[in-house]
Amino acid sequence: MTTDTPPPKGDRLQRGLSDEDIAARTRTIVLGPYQTRARPRTAPSLGRAAEIPNARPVASRLDEAIGLAAAINLEVRVSEVVPVASPRPGTYLGSGKVAEIAGIVAAEEAGLVVMDCALTPVQQRNLEKAWGAKVIDRTGLILEIFGQRARTKEGALQVELAHLAYQKSRLVRSWTHLERQRGGFGFLGGPGETQIEADRRQIQDRMRRIERDLDGVKQTRALHRASRRRVPYPIVALVGYTNAGKSTLFNRLTSAEVFAENLLFATLDPTSRAIRLPHGETAILSDTVGFISDLPTMLVAAFRATLEDVIEADVLLHVRDIAHGETEAEAADVNLVLDQLGIDINDRGRIIEVWNKSDLLSPEERERLSGAAARLPPEARPILISAASGEGAADLLAAIEDRMAVGRPSYLIVLPVDEGAGLHWLFEEAEVLERSTGEGGETRVSIRIAPEKVPRLLRRFPEAEPLG
Repeated sequence: MTTDTPPPKGDRLQRGLSDEDIAARTRTIVLGPYQTRARPRTAPSLGRAAEIPNARPVASRLDEAIGLAAAINLEVRVSEVVPVASPRPGTYLGSGKVAEIAGIVAAEEAGLVVMDCALTPVQQRNLEKAWGAKVIDRTGLILEIFGQRARTKEGALQVELAHLAYQKSRLVRSWTHLERQRGGFGFLGGPGETQIEADRRQIQDRMRRIERDLDGVKQTRALHRASRRRVPYPIVALVGYTNAGKSTLFNRLTSAEVFAENLLFATLDPTSRAIRLPHGETAILSDTVGFISDLPTMLVAAFRATLEDVIEADVLLHVRDIAHGETEAEAADVNLVLDQLGIDINDRGRIIEVWNKSDLLSPEERERLSGAAARLPPEARPILISAASGEGAADLLAAIEDRMAVGRPSYLIVLPVDEGAGLHWLFEEAEVLERSTGEGGETRVSIRIAPEKVPRLLRRFPEAEPLG
């Protein structure tokens, strides 16, 4: 499909448009059909009756939808908020608005209309017939982005699994032989089953194969986690809204070169690197896919193998773009996804809020936020940083270390003058809090160590004296 001359309406609807047809520079119209009464959302860990309405301004929601379209280089020609009192079962929008948009599609020669909502298969099909253009909803758009961002085999499998689940729910609409029958009546099944049913079985078979492959990925990750536990290194996972700066922070803390751009979903495939904490202990920092409002459930399910590093992490860094006007709403969306993963979002002993992009704040706003953070209890205190400049990175590493120190015993160990190997062992396996030389030349070392390493410590240093 070219962007200047879209295929004729009949041709597009006969053969359907594949993922590849929704290509860069496609002329696109983005619509925000937002309900005037916000749909409430629930978070089990906040209480079954808790309701969190999507209070984000409609202009901000439309801007995000435009950003999603830009993430795959679609050429957005027109964008518009369309208030909807109650979605119509056949077309979501009212008949008058459908006719109005049809005129805009024709005038702009648009090949794609993005509806920033969830459409049923019937609504999607009817709108395509009315507008003579490909129509995708929010889930479809996010899937397109994920399809372009996946770089590893694992990521590609996870995206394909989610995409197949979506296609299956769409009655396999993008398959070119859709709705042609082999014979007989579709609802009778058997030898006269419809092509739709055959396609559905074909998709289901492919989904089973992918799930088996992902089970292998899951087992491999479990082995990696088991080997880390034997070392063991604590796991620190970055989570946050897409484009909050997680990858930039990851690069800052690890000196890595993970792809980090001002794009929604710039990171899809997980990356892990070792970091060194202030008192010498090593931890594993894991960068993960960004979350977003109304993240499709099928994507959360498909990426569960990847997100297990988040589920099992010792410390979670919830990275927020504190300079964004909707930072509170974004944080609520992230908490909803964490809740879906079974993570207690109220566990302040495990979760550290990282207020990123402080370099984009005015001096007055930065001073206000610093004061607000300082007034909170230590376990709930966010860390104000700039991943771009490095400001606050040392404070963040210290906060990570403090969270990991909870429940870790401390010991005083006295080493003879010639016990260099023992001192080296302590620096490698524990956090060295203080080191001094006694009157007789002996080395006095205060350390903090993970509970699972205590037996090894006491075997090597049976005279170790507990502190505190």
